[in-house]
Amino acid sequence: YPIAQREGDDTYYLHHDMYGESRFAGCIYTEDCNSKDFTDPNTVIYGHNMKNGSMFKGLHKFADSTFFEEHPYIYIYTPDHVLAYKVFAAYTYDDRHIINSFDFTDKEVFAEYLDDIFHVRAMDANIREDVSVTADDRIITLETCVGGDSDARYLVQAVLIKDGKND
Repeated sequence: YPIAQREGDDTYYLHHDMYGESRFAGCIYTEDCNSKDFTDPNTVIYGHNMKNGSMFKGLHKFADSTFFEEHPYIYIYTPDHVLAYKVFAAYTYDDRHIINSFDFTDKEVFAEYLDDIFHVRAMDANIREDVSVTADDRIITLETCVGGDSDARYLVQAVLIKDGKND
């Protein structure tokens, strides 16, 4: 999927496609508080949990430990780079706005946030303990709704392991 962003209107792509057409499913997007080049400490990528299996419905597969182990990488293609990420966590979280709730530019806050992730203990949580993630790293957070629970979100988080320049 392409990843969209609209300056000044963070909810636009909730219900618009890449071409600006009104669509219930919207499209995958980031808010303009994140840079478009994925250089922020934590880039949050949103997508609907569609019943037909499209968009970010597949994120919930990461709740299965076998699926989690067998799918360790996420790739993002930009015009100039191929970004490779290693998935280190998948779990249900509350519905707070992550970027507005934590100052990821503050290394102490970021380190505490990461420490909290590695201490998540829930039935649907999978954490890759052997992956090192520090406040000096860049991560992505893929976020989608949890069916039947409007106060929860399902997160899949991954750390940047390679930033390859396109030729």
